[in-house]
Amino acid sequence: MKKFIIILILIFASSLHAQQYPEVKIAGSEVRKLTSNMVSGQEYELQIMLPSGYENSTKKYPVIYLMDSQWDFTLATAIYGQQYYDGFIPEAIIVGVTWGGENPNPNILRGRDYVPTNASGGADLFLDFMKTELFPFIETNYKADNHRTLMGCSLGGLFTLYTLFTHTDMFTGYVAASPALGGYLNTHEKAFSEKQLTKPVSVYMTVGDVENGKSDFEAFANKMKSNQYKNVRLHSKVLENTGHSGTKSETYSRGLQYVFERNQLKLSDAILNKYVGTYELGNGKVEMKNENNQLKLYAQGSSMPLLANSETHFYSTSQFFNIHFKETNNTVEGFDLMTYGGTQTLNKVKQ
Repeated sequence: MKKFIIILILIFASSLHAQQYPEVKIAGSEVRKLTSNMVSGQEYELQIMLPSGYENSTKKYPVIYLMDSQWDFTLATAIYGQQYYDGFIPEAIIVGVTWGGENPNPNILRGRDYVPTNASGGADLFLDFMKTELFPFIETNYKADNHRTLMGCSLGGLFTLYTLFTHTDMFTGYVAASPALGGYLNTHEKAFSEKQLTKPVSVYMTVGDVENGKSDFEAFANKMKSNQYKNVRLHSKVLENTGHSGTKSETYSRGLQYVFERNQLKLSDAILNKYVGTYELGNGKVEMKNENNQLKLYAQGSSMPLLANSETHFYSTSQFFNIHFKETNNTVEGFDLMTYGGTQTLNKVKQ
């Protein structure tokens, strides 16, 4: 009897705890449901993160599609926040894809949807779902542009590379952590090596150095590198003191940096000198100088070197800091300064 009373007390205390304290939720995220006609009426749950300021913005955003969102949505959103704050990646929409319906079993369903040799169609049917149902849903309901990145680990990494080889134009960036190779991709890689890609793609892939599949990964990565695919930027890495699941955090961090890596153009002095001068915002002033064929911004006694992404867009790698110069009839009028806190317009002082 005493033991029974103790159990009742524990249950009661647990229910009180649940009632008093709300669940932790990810700010800025939402859940949508989408039922696929391509994959036998399967319901998918879409876990979506929108960037700050999304509601009041008129611009469109790149989309990061994350496989196995049931496990990795919180990880991916945290990594995105860190990399965006530091200025390595732009504002983006994250779409995590997992399975809905009654009591879904990801361990079975991911094998069905991610493995290309599945007798029921497997990865090809899931790709049909993404292309004909998921993309139109996202691009109709959200401010999405045509820059898409695909990320996945293990079977999700296998699916990511299979998509690269067979449906290359669906994404511009591919991030694969510990792909479960298993001999599935050899034929598809060979066919891919003979393709002539019409637009560039970026591929980032990793394996942990204590994984059993490390040697297979290295052999496959070396084969990919030796083929020197046209219009493909490729980077592979073995992660030190890392196991299979542990590859996700570094792969997604470095992979997003790699996919969204900007140019570091060497512009002529004739172009750079157009921007040299004094700019003001209210009572404050900054100086733009060309030093050794590089623009530097001087403000309040400190300087910041700027890298050229294009002839009019410059940035810093030390923080989220972007400058877009504005010209009228070949005359520089000023620039928009985009920082983590917002956008300001500085006007050039007429000489």
